[in-house]
Amino acid sequence: MFDHKEIHVHGSTVGFQTIMHTGEHTVVIDEPNSEGGHDAGPDPLKVLLTSLAGCENAVANLVANEMDFDLQSIHFDIKATYDPRGLAGKADVRPYFSKVILDAKVKTSEPEERINELAEKTSDRCPVYATFEAAGIELESNWKSV
Repeated sequence: MFDHKEIHVHGSTVGFQTIMHTGEHTVVIDEPNSEGGHDAGPDPLKVLLTSLAGCENAVANLVANEMDFDLQSIHFDIKATYDPRGLAGKADVRPYFSKVILDAKVKTSEPEERINELAEKTSDRCPVYATFEAAGIELESNWKSV
């Protein structure tokens, strides 16, 4: 039987700003001035997309080690769309992303087939990617060599 791993963050808020502590690190999330915040950090949706990039990178490095894959670096460009009416409380409009497009440019000496294998194994094991999938968000993942 496997033990489950617990992740813990804690913090507080001031207006739209959220200040969270994650062990040795502090993460500040805020809204832009135009939305009532103080722009002291990225907004929650940008943090979520940043988490996707961070998770895909961490898992890709684990998988690359297992595959003996020459992974030198990855440049991520992630775009998402959502209908702001859901956030505003409109019934029957979901308040989360409808589509996420992840473009990954991989610096490697590996051929395209191996890059595709790395991408597939990474997305299969990435908790953030899997969470997006479980929410029914349309995902488009494009991994290419630089």
